[in-house]
Amino acid sequence: MGCGSRLHAARIRSSCEELERLADTARAQTEEIVIQYRETPDPAWLIGQGKVEELARRVEEEGMDLVIFDRELSPVQQTNLESRLACKVLDRTQLILDIFAMRASSREGRIQVELAQLEYMLPRLTGKGRGLSRLGGGIGTRGPGEKKLETDRRHIRRRIRDLKEELERLRKHRRLHQARRRKMDITQVALVGYTNAGKSTLLNRLTGAGVWEADRLFATLDPTSRFLDLPSGEKVLLTDTVGFIRNLPHHLVAAFRSTLEQVREADLLLHVVDAGHPEAAEQMKAVEGVLKELDAERIPVLTVFNKNDLPGGAILTAEGESIRISAWNDGDLERLKEKMDAVLHSVQVHGSAEIPVSRGEIISHLYQAAEVFRTEVNGLTLKMDFRLSLKRYERMSPEVKACIRKVY
Repeated sequence: MGCGSRLHAARIRSSCEELERLADTARAQTEEIVIQYRETPDPAWLIGQGKVEELARRVEEEGMDLVIFDRELSPVQQTNLESRLACKVLDRTQLILDIFAMRASSREGRIQVELAQLEYMLPRLTGKGRGLSRLGGGIGTRGPGEKKLETDRRHIRRRIRDLKEELERLRKHRRLHQARRRKMDITQVALVGYTNAGKSTLLNRLTGAGVWEADRLFATLDPTSRFLDLPSGEKVLLTDTVGFIRNLPHHLVAAFRSTLEQVREADLLLHVVDAGHPEAAEQMKAVEGVLKELDAERIPVLTVFNKNDLPGGAILTAEGESIRISAWNDGDLERLKEKMDAVLHSVQVHGSAEIPVSRGEIISHLYQAAEVFRTEVNGLTLKMDFRLSLKRYERMSPEVKACIRKVY
């Protein structure tokens, strides 16, 4: 397992250890880790041909049935390696896809994983007799003289199109829920972070959600949302999301983009960090990279350095607001809720509105969304001075904003 360029040895070892944990999550037993340093990857084999021959001997002698590479293989490289090693060959992307397929439980999650798998598989069809039996169902659409490889490709493209159409229907359904939440002025907070950083534990401890927790990578795939009462009395919707990882396959980011829309819709991101992990700083950069890819880097972030009760780890800092906690300490959880309150209300808008007294629904909405500190009735108009968070102001409907005369 593994192949690296001449980077720092500790960083390469850490990446290989992470690959071993991924393999364990996929229920594979690691027998040996092999590292090769090369200035450039071999276009035909990824690793050197001498190392290929060495691996072939080890596979035959030890009776191994799987070799996993810690980077993405090209179609040519995978074909060549499987032919020479005489066993199944996977790369990091395929391994992660397999874990996602094993863990996805919701209809949308299963569709997203299948879509990512098919888009990864399409350029890798080699025509060497590999059918689509693992995808289920026969093809039955061959014309006279048509090659099976061409039929397989056509079948996959048609299935990809169908899956994208179904995802779009589910996305529209979710957008209706999002619109309803915005109309109800529900503040949304999303838990993001590297896989196994403790997001699900934090959700359970804060809300009693009861989602599955495990010391395994990608223990949570399908998002879970629960309401949480903050000390100010505000009720927020807290959502646990799939964990990120270094070199997260772009097929997965694209396929899960609809699910991860909840991240872009959030008023606040809680970036949960395993503070005791030796690679915590690198993991933080990986999460920030995915957030940028999702166009979510402008959303306010509260960095939560979790597992503060465990020894080890480096001294970590973060741009913007941060807090150090243990998810198992009740006092820390209270401090976290107070910090969430403070961050959510740190950027405030002051304004004044003039509302016809007949528009009770707008008056009621402003009383619920804002802190009203002065009112005056002038004939059939109610004048109101208020303040509220910038995010809430931005979410107000054009109808409500039309009554606001001044914002400062």
